[in-house]
Amino acid sequence: MNESSDMANDRWIAIVNPNAGIRKAGQEWPAVSDLLSNAGVDVRSVFTEFPGHADQLVAEAIKEGYRNVIVAGGDGSLNEVANGIFKQPYCEPSGITVGMIPIGSGNDWCRTLGIPIQFREAVEIIRKKRTLLQDVGKVQYSYDEQSCIRYFLNVAGLGYDALVAHKTNLQKMKGMGGPLSYLYFVFASLLQFRFPDAVVTIDGREVFRGDLFSMNVGICKYSGNGMMQVPYAIPDDGLLDITLIRKTSKLMAIRYATKLYDGTLVNLPIVSTYRGKTVTVESSKQIFMEVDGESVGYTPFTFGILPQALRVVCGENKRW
Repeated sequence: MNESSDMANDRWIAIVNPNAGIRKAGQEWPAVSDLLSNAGVDVRSVFTEFPGHADQLVAEAIKEGYRNVIVAGGDGSLNEVANGIFKQPYCEPSGITVGMIPIGSGNDWCRTLGIPIQFREAVEIIRKKRTLLQDVGKVQYSYDEQSCIRYFLNVAGLGYDALVAHKTNLQKMKGMGGPLSYLYFVFASLLQFRFPDAVVTIDGREVFRGDLFSMNVGICKYSGNGMMQVPYAIPDDGLLDITLIRKTSKLMAIRYATKLYDGTLVNLPIVSTYRGKTVTVESSKQIFMEVDGESVGYTPFTFGILPQALRVVCGENKRW
């Protein structure tokens, strides 16, 4: 990248993950690029070449002066771009505007923000550039005996949720999977899962101590290709929404799986919901985590929230 910052400042930079959507993004991007051009959106495209590359590409673009970013991919691509934005030193993150062309497997962040999966309609959303300042989650965790930081825009999942995401991601890496892959592993992973002990503290108050099945910490409502495990989440209220599922029989987990999709899961006696600004999770065992669908690390976890920290393009039919 070597364009002048004066030229770049008024343009969009598109970070395209050609492997997103089981390699659908690479095939579809020329048509999407034409739609953007026909809509009068001045955009330059760059393509990711390896995991984590989007972090670098967006930081380079911001250094050059770009302040408008289109993510062409799925929730994982969006997560990488968000982390690149929050870790770069050149501009306050709230000075960046992020839009999305959803070409991933789940596209769950777009569900909350009212961004349609149809390319022409998603392009029109970007052209109108109707925005809001969204909250951003921040989590400290362990990986390879090191303490790490990850930002997220949608939902972080712990315990069983993380195992399912890990299995799904392995399929994606093999060029397999699809929209039903996550649902398949919701059931197929039950035999392997062992309930870890956990201590959960929210805003300094211990709310849970015992065996944990799954836990979600959300900014937005949807995860797992349309599941609504944090149905009360509002992306700009300055609060984390937490749904905690205690140990239950695996037969019971199968019985109540459909409740994941309409939000009624939170009405079950084994489920508790909370809201707060800080969340810590500790365990005598390693509890694994995924953020925005990406497998990252293990306990201990410390979650926080950055209120209204990133400007995002949203649709008119927001779901909150």
